[in-house]
Amino acid sequence: MIQVMTGDITRLAVDAIVNAANRTLLGGGGVDGAIHAAAGPELVKACAVFGGCPTGEARITPGFRLPAKFVIHTPGPVWHGGNRGEKELLASCYTNSLRLAAENGCRSIAFPCISTGVYGYPKRAAAETAVSTVLAWEEKLPEEIIFCCFSAADAAVCREVISRLAPEGGRP
Repeated sequence: MIQVMTGDITRLAVDAIVNAANRTLLGGGGVDGAIHAAAGPELVKACAVFGGCPTGEARITPGFRLPAKFVIHTPGPVWHGGNRGEKELLASCYTNSLRLAAENGCRSIAFPCISTGVYGYPKRAAAETAVSTVLAWEEKLPEEIIFCCFSAADAAVCREVISRLAPEGGRP
């Protein structure tokens, strides 16, 4: 049910990939920039109609030139030490992404490590929030959930968290 991989999320042939977007949804650095570059200029046009997106919420667009059918854009929180609602906002990113995936019939979804790049969220804390939020989802989960990590070190952290929270690779 849950997999961890190291690689380029823009190359995954899944129903939806999640974009760790900024609040404008118009592209940026890191995974956001990579997704926008791979999807082509149509993605910016599709995102522009939203007029942005608050932190923790999510919006969905077609994948355009990506192998993924959809891109779910969710702005994660900037880390300020953990006392400004960062955990709740990050959990909302995953919850709202899963909700949009369910509403659009997605059977597979790939998540990046939201907020762990320039937004500075500690990797282990982010992985714990991501995995526990996915496992707590009360509706039907997609058949395939991938945590697509940028580095082997990030993937190792994610695997350790999953082995602790979901030793059988599914719901505890």
